Amino acid sequence: MHKIQVEISALSATPTSGGAYALILKEVNGTRRLPIIIGAFEAQAIALELEGIKPPRPLTHDLTKTIIESLGGQLIEIVIDELRDNTFFAKMIFELSTLSQEIDARPSDAIAMSVRFRCPIFANEKVLEEAAFIPNADDDEVTHGLPIEKKSPPKKITRENKIVQLQTQLREALDKEEYERAAKIRDELKRLSGEN
Repeated sequence: MHKIQVEISALSATPTSGGAYALILKEVNGTRRLPIIIGAFEAQAIALELEGIKPPRPLTHDLTKTIIESLGGQLIEIVIDELRDNTFFAKMIFELSTLSQEIDARPSDAIAMSVRFRCPIFANEKVLEEAAFIPNADDDEVTHGLPIEKKSPPKKITRENKIVQLQTQLREALDKEEYERAAKIRDELKRLSGEN
């Protein structure tokens, strides 16, 4: 598995329908951006840690970190290693003494833990090929944490480009609370994902 280091580029400040947020990861030594939709709780957990804000009582991710450290463990890295049926999958790599353990996790939880442990975030090259986009040089990278929809379509429309385009349209429809349009876009995404 060829993995590429990424870092948090943006986290939308305004929740979309159902409390979903857009988290944008950017390639450390490249130009690609990887958008991931996450829940409100995980977005809050990431944002609070990035801003250095300590809640009066520990959040679940803070408690988990404390437990891991009290047992002598350390989170070494996280890897977003798979995209299946429009769902991202991740692995958290822990180390305890001389033992190393991989644990399956949602990327949102894994990233919330990575910002607490200050460990690197990686994405599998295949995931980046399937879901990442490259912002235009003359455009701002993001607006309110969301990728800007490009005015001109790509020269060659591939299945992957179409999926990314539909994901952007879905976020916009949810932002505008256009639920019928969002449902149609979601159905089209499911149809495209089912194709080989």
